Amino acid sequence: QVQLVESGGGLVQAGDSLRLSCAASGRTASSYTMGWFRQAPGKEREFVAAITWSSSSTAYADSVKGRFTISRDNAKNMVYLQMNSLKPDDTAVYYCEAGLYSNSSNDYNYWGQGTQVTVSS
Repeated sequence: QVQLVESGGGLVQAGDSLRLSCAASGRTASSYTMGWFRQAPGKEREFVAAITWSSSSTAYADSVKGRFTISRDNAKNMVYLQMNSLKPDDTAVYYCEAGLYSNSSNDYNYWGQGTQVTVSS
């Protein structure tokens, strides 16, 4: 079992930055690919970014490429999402997920409760 707890969300203005954190616990947490997904009201959950267990590979949605950076610290069992140049379209609940290296939430076995990010124009 892997438990995930997200934090760092909030209300910011367009152009601002936020860093989301995800604390993972469980014996095998560091062996999983970690992903960030987001879900806006009335929309399906969508892929944001993913990072393999060794940090050797990362992937980003086109909509966030160049603005967001995913990273992890396996020694601390932490995953981060640095979000720069935020836009109102980035407003959503952001979820940390653990699973396979994929851009589909169906390939992830564990997820947290989410953290709300609201970007005002």
